[in-house]
Amino acid sequence: MNVVIGGNGFVGGRLCKLLKSKGFDYVVIDKESVEPDQTAFIEADVRDVDALKEAINPDDTIINLSAEHRDDVRPRSLYDEVNVQGARNICQVASEKSVKQIIFTSSVAVYGFAAPNTGEDGKINPFNDYGRTKAEAEDVYRTWQAEDPEVRSLVIIRPTVIFGEQNRGNVYNLLTQIDSGRFVMIGNGRNKKSMAYVDNVAAFLLESLKFGSGLHTYNYIDKPDFDMNTLVSTVRERLGKGQGVGVRLPYSLGLLIGYCFDLLSKLTGRSFPISSIRVKKFCATTQLSSSVSDTKFKIPVSLAEGLSRTVQHEFLEDHSGEKKYYSE
Repeated sequence: MNVVIGGNGFVGGRLCKLLKSKGFDYVVIDKESVEPDQTAFIEADVRDVDALKEAINPDDTIINLSAEHRDDVRPRSLYDEVNVQGARNICQVASEKSVKQIIFTSSVAVYGFAAPNTGEDGKINPFNDYGRTKAEAEDVYRTWQAEDPEVRSLVIIRPTVIFGEQNRGNVYNLLTQIDSGRFVMIGNGRNKKSMAYVDNVAAFLLESLKFGSGLHTYNYIDKPDFDMNTLVSTVRERLGKGQGVGVRLPYSLGLLIGYCFDLLSKLTGRSFPISSIRVKKFCATTQLSSSVSDTKFKIPVSLAEGLSRTVQHEFLEDHSGEKKYYSE
């Protein structure tokens, strides 16, 4: 049985639909059900090792998609409780139940502000609690795999920023700003962004079920990378907002505005769509390489088509009744 922990999330939901369509048996483990008629569901929290013991059976395959990942998580201890202690709990149960394969979705956030074309052997240098705890969780899983390396299979997948229909993360926020006409480009726009369309990430997770014993680590990126000028101008044109990027501000001024909103957030206790960390993320080059091409995996949807589908679904059609997934 395939046990999808965090299967009610954005990527998990797509993965479960794919598993079902391909005839795979699976069960979702999550803190709460999102579908009234969801039969393959067990309520459990990764922080509760006893609940995991009840939910996971001998020889199951574990796919862990659960995480605390937003920049504004409070209390900050949740990063360690969910991402690191959760990994320890999963590995404890996996050892007790003779689980032979764990697939763990980490993040390229473990590299921090990485040099362009950083691959899976890049330096682990996270700049926030999310990246730090994802890196620490990877170490927990590697220790589990190393205890029986000839039998156990560990797949660590580090996706770049994931976007797609129904997601309310940073890419959606960017698209919304462009659609509103209030978007302002910060910096020269030549920084490149590695991105991943959600259906492709789900498809690679499915593909990784085939991997045998050993340690398998992959960055997940859909190529080719867009620079911000190309991304913004493409979306503006698709939405009928004209050509080019529109208004542009120098990076130093944009960062100063971000710090002002940081101070305002601290004074009011409110979260705002602008912050210094988001300005830094926007202007940073996050162009990574991946060894996924060394496998037999073929992406089902091109990056350009995935972006087109997302814009069409979110801004040119009415899907107001659908569930939304909120993330960074």
